[in-house]
Amino acid sequence: MLSKESKPRKLVVYSKPGCCLCDGLKEKLHAAFSLSGPDPLHDVVLQVRDITSNPEWEKAYQYEIPVLAKVLSDGSEEILPRLSPRLGVELVHKKIAAAFKQ
Repeated sequence: MLSKESKPRKLVVYSKPGCCLCDGLKEKLHAAFSLSGPDPLHDVVLQVRDITSNPEWEKAYQYEIPVLAKVLSDGSEEILPRLSPRLGVELVHKKIAAAFKQ
């Protein structure tokens, strides 16, 4: 079992099938997680949630996807600011690393 210190950090992407922006964000996140540097994100677990599988998610996010949320230590979620599809992998990495420091 993992100790509290080594608990993986978690992000959630609210998405749906056929969403090109969602697919692009997921690809950039996976690439950002594999970058090395001063703030590695190798331990981050990405959970993809299909909003069409849950009426509450669909109502909340149907016009907003992709929506990225950080899972907090108590299990609640904090919605992160939208990442521009134009951002490169390095900037995505920097923004995610900064979000986990807050």
